[in-house]
Amino acid sequence: MALVRHNAATLRSRAEARELDDLLVRQARIVFDSAVGASEVRSWRESLPALLADVHDAGLDHVEVLLEHKLPFSPKRVDAILCGVHPTTRRPSYVVVELKQWTNAVQREDGLVDVPQYGRPVLHPVDQVRGYCDYLVDFVPALGPEHSDVHGIAYLHNASASGWNLSHFEVDAHGRLFRGDQRGGLVDELRRLLDTDPTTADDARRVADDLLNAAPRPSKPLLSVAAEEVRKREQFVLVDEQKVAYTLVEHAVDLAHRQNTKTAVIVLGGPGSGKSVLALSLLGDLSRKGREVMHATGSSAFTQTLRKIVVGSRSTRSQKVFQYFNSFIGLEPNTLDVVICDEAHRIRETSVNRFTKAAARAKARPQVDELIAIARVPVFLLDEHQVVRPGEMGTEAEITAAAERAGCRVEVVRLAGQYRCGGSEFYEQWVRRLLGLDPRPPIRWSELVAADPDESYSVAALPSPAALEGWLLGRSSGTADTARLAAGYCWRWSDPVTGDDGARHLVDDVVIGGWSRPWNAKPEKAVRDAPPSHFWASDSRGFGQVGCIYTAQGFEYDWSGVVMGPDLVRRNGVWVADRTSSYDGPVKKAGDDEFPALVRNTYKVLLTRGMKGTAVFSTDPETQQFLEDMCR
Repeated sequence: MALVRHNAATLRSRAEARELDDLLVRQARIVFDSAVGASEVRSWRESLPALLADVHDAGLDHVEVLLEHKLPFSPKRVDAILCGVHPTTRRPSYVVVELKQWTNAVQREDGLVDVPQYGRPVLHPVDQVRGYCDYLVDFVPALGPEHSDVHGIAYLHNASASGWNLSHFEVDAHGRLFRGDQRGGLVDELRRLLDTDPTTADDARRVADDLLNAAPRPSKPLLSVAAEEVRKREQFVLVDEQKVAYTLVEHAVDLAHRQNTKTAVIVLGGPGSGKSVLALSLLGDLSRKGREVMHATGSSAFTQTLRKIVVGSRSTRSQKVFQYFNSFIGLEPNTLDVVICDEAHRIRETSVNRFTKAAARAKARPQVDELIAIARVPVFLLDEHQVVRPGEMGTEAEITAAAERAGCRVEVVRLAGQYRCGGSEFYEQWVRRLLGLDPRPPIRWSELVAADPDESYSVAALPSPAALEGWLLGRSSGTADTARLAAGYCWRWSDPVTGDDGARHLVDDVVIGGWSRPWNAKPEKAVRDAPPSHFWASDSRGFGQVGCIYTAQGFEYDWSGVVMGPDLVRRNGVWVADRTSSYDGPVKKAGDDEFPALVRNTYKVLLTRGMKGTAVFSTDPETQQFLEDMCR
């Protein structure tokens, strides 16, 4: 989708009449349902006339130009794409252009670029445009090298050789750079990539139509790369119900291709039952078989960590198969063979949010309907007791009802195993009974495990958060074990502050008596010596900060410490939830029936992250006494 599309001559005429930027602003208001910032308007006003003048000098007024073209499955937009015919190969030719107004810039040792007016390092423009080209090729199969020619150019029309240091970059078809004093070279390059014969205007229009009308889907090369990256990290074997679920999905995919059927597979399992292991096995194996498959979650932390750890920082390309539940608004039905919805209990009522563009907003449906529609075999992996926010709709009943409305067969598998918490099914049961999520009453840990002398999972209630921290350090220091301390969302989460040294520092928001620690760092506010919240659970620097439900959910570590705050306390033998003690804005707005369930689910998640042991402390004396009794 492009904001504006026309031939270069028409757009140049509008630019010369100072009409083009106004047209883009009007289109942005319609498509994005929002105003456009002054800096973006200034960029259109100054950069587009320069590019279109060069296109004219190259004799390419007849080529089609797409302005502000949105990348599939992404909010990112390409400044301009020139569409025409390659003069030598006679194939469709696309020139992706990234425009910069920079007059000077300095490349750093790490390859990033310092631009004076930004105040922060940015991506090298060649790397930026190369990324756009790679992304388009990966998600628009018609742009693959066997069908089309795709080229990338970064054009810094205000820059000259003086005050300049961006010379260290790799040159290939997807990455070239021209400064303003090199416009002659740019004109020659455009002539080399696009046929100057005006009689190819109809072909140029068809080439543009092909791109705009192409159904986005992961390409075979992308899936091959992703499959290889997942394979390198596969250290798991599917057993029992996991293998049953895998076989059901595999059969459903084969059936869809042979008989044009559609099947939803729902996989239910508690924490550590192997849902994500199953998801990654499916992703790797189906990709290797050439199926069009993507992985989706509703958690930024979970997706970012999968991208970083599962496919590795070496392969940014294969990270694209990991998307979000709201990435599929308005796409054609059955675009994919399989969509694997991990942590599906986090499916929202709708994919629309304040950033959703107007065109997409108009096409939006219930999020579960979008996920069912996008693939012939949508797979949902969920734990209904991990619903922790209002508006999360990922339950077996909701998904089944939506699938049946869509005329979709439904298969349900329940994973009975327990691979987290040391493989202790006793501990999962103990937590459910402790929090009233099981109809049976709470039971002391020692009584529950008395019949199993081999039970090795450690459970403790400790008298202070300092004792919790010491317990964690004592078990993880000097070993390869991981340990984290998490808490209920009962304290303010402040922005970092700038210290006398000029660096950002976290604020010790979680204060209990004389003990205090900061929450995990906010993802958009980098802090020295602390990982972004996405990686709090997986980065060793996460110890020393307190994690919350949104950074802990979906992850595991060897030793877990949990601080229960005043939002859930024990009174006269029953749990009482107090919304006035919560700092979780969306949860506080939940109804009187929903709020207590969300808070209990929150603590259920926090209490089931540890692989080897869990220790707990409550800020409320009566609750602490109850916990100490149950941990005996």
